[in-house]
Amino acid sequence: MDHVAAYREQGYAIVRGVFSPAEVTSIAAAVDRIHAEGVAHGRSFRYGNLFYNVAPDAGGTPLVRMVQWPSYHNEMLDAVRLDPRYLEILQPLIGPDLKQIINQLHWKAPGSLGDFAWHQDSRFRKPDAVYRNLGTSYIQTGLAIDPHTRESGAMRFIPRSHGAGPLDLDTSIEVLGTEMNDEALIAAGIDPTKVVDLILDPGDVALWNPYLVHGSGRNRAPHQRRLYINGYVAAADCDRGEWAFRDGQPVPLGPEAALVHYEALRENPHPHYV
Repeated sequence: MDHVAAYREQGYAIVRGVFSPAEVTSIAAAVDRIHAEGVAHGRSFRYGNLFYNVAPDAGGTPLVRMVQWPSYHNEMLDAVRLDPRYLEILQPLIGPDLKQIINQLHWKAPGSLGDFAWHQDSRFRKPDAVYRNLGTSYIQTGLAIDPHTRESGAMRFIPRSHGAGPLDLDTSIEVLGTEMNDEALIAAGIDPTKVVDLILDPGDVALWNPYLVHGSGRNRAPHQRRLYINGYVAAADCDRGEWAFRDGQPVPLGPEAALVHYEALRENPHPHYV
């Protein structure tokens, strides 16, 4: 089954070996530089859409959990999100005119919790009026920088759960930092035995639907688990986001950041700690 058919049937797909080992090594170095910046900040920091989510671990050491929109100042990561191979993967599903609403890095250090509770990405597409046709126009992608296994805290998917649209999962909880709970699945009418692990090698790209139920857990592997997530949307169905491809051609970032999720972008675009 090709990735287009798999995506439509299962709500997710895997494209193997999109980036070569040498390319992954270069991307990993860029990811590590972003991580070092987060550690140097020591706490959460925002500069427009660029956001470092940093919290102390149990010993008080800064733990960089996520960075949003590192591509604004990292040329390597910016080039990756505009790589024509992404367009090749996405165009059969959502066309050649694509905006980008997600550009973020996730880390799970060995032994780190790094939990993500069961959720659908659709819950974060607010306000509703500017994110249209979620099920058919929006695709999340994840590039594995390290082996992505059950032991390392791989993402876990509920195949075909995207077909039900928005589900009654608990939206009162903070997804990041909350453990997956089978009771939440059962309450939403989902069979926990249907869960599958997303197994990726470095260089593989996964894609999943915003209605697909997923989560992830603790990294018990002896290595870190880095994941580069880029979310794309058919441009006609979104009033926000940075252009990524227009008529099948990559679109570089402009001189002014586009409104994405940071509502105070125009009022307070300046560097500040939060």
